[in-house]
Formats: sequence, C-alpha cells, structure tokens
Amino acid sequence: MQIRKFVVTVEDIKAESGREVGRTVRRAVASAVISNPLAGKPGADLGELEAMGAEISGQLAERALAALGVANSEVTAYGKGAIVGTAGEIEHAAALIHPRFGAPVRKVVIKGDDIIPSTKKIGGPGAHITLPITNKDDIWSFDEMDAIDVWIPDAPMAHEIVVSVALAVGGRPFARTRKPS
Repeated sequence: MQIRKFVVTVEDIKAESGREVGRTVRRAVASAVISNPLAGKPGADLGELEAMGAEISGQLAERALAALGVANSEVTAYGKGAIVGTAGEIEHAAALIHPRFGAPVRKVVIKGDDIIPSTKKIGGPGAHITLPITNKDDIWSFDEMDAIDVWIPDAPMAHEIVVSVALAVGGRPFARTRKPS
C-alpha cells in the first residue's frame, strides 16, 4: 500500500451556545491519502482493497486515539469514511472500509460491540465528507450520535482514496435527547 500522507484533526469543544461544557468533549479524525491500485480498472476484483482496509484501519485508529489524548478504554464513539478519486468507483470505498476494516479499529478502542457507521463518496481534491459518529457499544445511545467533517485540500487525486477513522469521547456537549419509552 502506498500512503502519500496522514492528516489528523482534533476538535476539543470547550463551550457551546455561550455555555462552558465543563468536561472533556473531544473528537479526532485520522485520515490517510492512499494510492488506489484499482483506479482506472472498472470491475476489477476488490480483494486487494479489502486487504488494504484491514491494514490501514488499525493505523488510523491508533493515530486518532493518540490525538484524543485519552486511554483506549475511554473512547465512547467512532465512525469511518472514504472519498474515492474520480478514476475509481464507489465500490472501491465499500471494499476498503467494510469487510475487514472494523476488527483492527475495535482492537484499538477495546470492545466496540456495535457497527462502525460509515459514509463514502467519489470526489476530487478538496472534496468534503461528513463522518457519522455513534456509540461504539450501543448504537441507540443518542448522546454520542454526532458527526465530524473531513477535508484535505489536495486530496484525493484521481488515482487516490482518502480513508478516515473518527474517534470521540464525551458525546455531544449538552446531549439531552432521549428515546421514547
């Protein structure tokens, strides 16, 4: 796998609507800009991208965890996504982030009983993607349902994929939405 670069961003939310949060509310995204070995090869076998997903996901989760600055047992939520450059196809993102991507992330965050929410798209350099975030052990925990944006100005080039993992702690700053009884 050819990695052009890693990009890590962190949001540390201290106040919202003029009110101090008073606790740690932090989201981190680790992204990699990788070469797409199937770019320009429509209909090609996806096995190589599935293997790449297993290889890159743990690296991204480790980088996001380091950026969060908390113990892995403190991570409460996660998400993932990919932007495929214009010489690729949407199925390249699916192969990369679905079949084998999750287990290495779950190993980093300890447990992770629920699905890692995801999104994918095709785009050119500077394309934005919004990664959904949900509780890693209870997808119906509304407090952690959130999102974070990813944007890398020079990626993806036509033959690249931007692949990302988001980790979070603290939920939304003043979460108070509940499931009906």
